[in-house]
Amino acid sequence: MKQKTIQSEFTLSSVGLHTGLFVTATFRPAPENTGVCLRRVDLPGKPCHQALADYVSATERGTVLERGKWKISTVEHALSALYAMGVDNCIIDVDAPEMPILDGSARMFVKEIQRVGLVEQEAEQEIFVVKEPIEYISEHGHIMRIEPCDHYEVDVTIAFQSVLLREQHATLNDITKYPKEIAAARTFCFVREIEPLLRVGLIKGGDLKNALVIYETEMSQEGMDYFCDKMGQPHLDAKKLGYLSPLNYQNEPARHKLLDVIGDMSLLGMRIQGRISAYKPGHTFNTQCVRRLRNQILSE
Repeated sequence: MKQKTIQSEFTLSSVGLHTGLFVTATFRPAPENTGVCLRRVDLPGKPCHQALADYVSATERGTVLERGKWKISTVEHALSALYAMGVDNCIIDVDAPEMPILDGSARMFVKEIQRVGLVEQEAEQEIFVVKEPIEYISEHGHIMRIEPCDHYEVDVTIAFQSVLLREQHATLNDITKYPKEIAAARTFCFVREIEPLLRVGLIKGGDLKNALVIYETEMSQEGMDYFCDKMGQPHLDAKKLGYLSPLNYQNEPARHKLLDVIGDMSLLGMRIQGRISAYKPGHTFNTQCVRRLRNQILSE
């Protein structure tokens, strides 16, 4: 298969989830063998590096890439969209230390890639063909298995200690179905997780428009009012548990975790021909796995 880049540039802007800054990201066509590179146009010298597992520096609330003064957070949604849509080479100009969160999914990235289209290049894609099963298991029960397959598949199961979200499953066995089945799945979080972060001034760009927020542990009405004020939303009834915005898919959380797996695994720096099965995936475990896999491939 030949490498591909986008036919023309496009720009997307929105608040950054963690900093609250207004962020602009411009996606530009790139020569063959460039890979996906991110350029911090707001820094002296405009440092630019490829999105690789080598540069993962943090994974607490998204995947963060860092090398020297070059640092960009929440890269996984854009990387997921580029990989799924078949973009091998692209330079992303970013004017802040994180990507725009948009609606918390990959939908808008996909929409713009579809609008501008792709162009085939001369060089062949670099593909890691899985020839025998590879398995990674963490001490906390996370599992990733990569098996031989004649195409690319991803299967994800999530499990939480939650009355509203215990175990969910999502599968993508045809990458061409990504725009319809996966792209609109938003990042999700629990009120109990983000309320203390809001109190110390973190996730400054978060609201109910860029995340699927799950309210499962009843709090006081005063606490709920504070939460809604910080999120810039009308006050909600503190006695009413559930999802605070409508679901895009019945199993949207599992589909978003699948979206994340695709984005994080793209940090391998090459395409994968194989089936990825992940149990309880997360950015920390995903990036640990892809780093180990990349080191294994490079050492052979």
